[in-house]
Amino acid sequence: MKLYEYEAKQLFSLYNIPVPEFGLARTPEDAKNIAQKLGGKAVLKAQVLVAGRGKAGGIKFAESPQEAYELAKKLLGMEIKGEKVNSLLVSRAVDIERELYLSIVVDRSVGAASILSSSEGGIDIEELAAKSPEKIVKVYVDPLVGLKAHHVRRIVESMGLFDEQKKVLQDITLNLYKLFVELDCELAEINPLAVDKEGKLVPVDAKVIIDDNALFRRKEFAERASAELSEFEAEAKKHGFSYVELDGDIGIIGNGAGLTMATMDVVKLYGGRPANFLDIGGGARADIVEKAASLLLKHPNVKVLFVNVLGGITRCDEVAKGLVNALATYGKGKRLVVRLMGTNEEEGKRILSSAGISAFDSMEDAAKKAVELAKVM
Repeated sequence: MKLYEYEAKQLFSLYNIPVPEFGLARTPEDAKNIAQKLGGKAVLKAQVLVAGRGKAGGIKFAESPQEAYELAKKLLGMEIKGEKVNSLLVSRAVDIERELYLSIVVDRSVGAASILSSSEGGIDIEELAAKSPEKIVKVYVDPLVGLKAHHVRRIVESMGLFDEQKKVLQDITLNLYKLFVELDCELAEINPLAVDKEGKLVPVDAKVIIDDNALFRRKEFAERASAELSEFEAEAKKHGFSYVELDGDIGIIGNGAGLTMATMDVVKLYGGRPANFLDIGGGARADIVEKAASLLLKHPNVKVLFVNVLGGITRCDEVAKGLVNALATYGKGKRLVVRLMGTNEEEGKRILSSAGISAFDSMEDAAKKAVELAKVM
């Protein structure tokens, strides 16, 4: 779960990571009042969960409370990459001398937390890694051992700081790791970690992502996570489906994440655009399949539903029953393409055939048909 910047900075403060004084504005009047408390000058930052807000005009600098008011009127309600701006972080502006980078991320390839640091911050770490990989220092922290002094020393010495700055960076690194572990984070990032004109280290931006699987321990965020789900994401979650919303017009159901992703790949290969991804898992009975198919058939963007099942513990006859039931209720104006193979395959195909539905043996042929139908509907 991605946190808004203001939420991340609130957590930073709790873990003694110094951040510029700020407030949250939901109206232009709020922005004016906060800027007044900050001494007049302030930076206004749109609170959205997408990258690139600065380039999209979502960050503005105000020289006075009145200018903060006028800028807030423009920022609130605007859309950045499809996400509406409902609130602004209004923060004390920092006079930046240098920009550094510091983050901690779960590296699943080694089963450890990876601390990344660079003496050049302010840009995407992926961009820096591609252009100047030698400027990034990576330190792995074994979760059974924890963060040790030698880890921190390597990070601190890579930044080119003075002695007092090194002590502050050491504390920031230790506290960021503590936050990362205690809050079940997938990512905790400061970019940029600024050195201001007075030589102080200031986390200008903050990004925190909490592992969805740990939200039962993070009740303060779990409620918002549910509230931000779309109608279809919420229903899929209620039934326990792995579901991803996309932007195409072909709904895709498979059993197993690997097969479902492969199905999306084949659809893309033949020129189609997946509308969503739904994995019914293993052993799904007719009622589960019916709920899954109904969910996608109800989706306004889905023209064609492509179901690709390799029966093992999932029986093809159960899949067929569920599909027929869903199609009878929600299939008006929609087309169904099915590829069935495996356990009780013949019975499944017979059930589909009795409802006027032909099942394919080849995933490629089925994908071609789904794409063809989507283009003519």
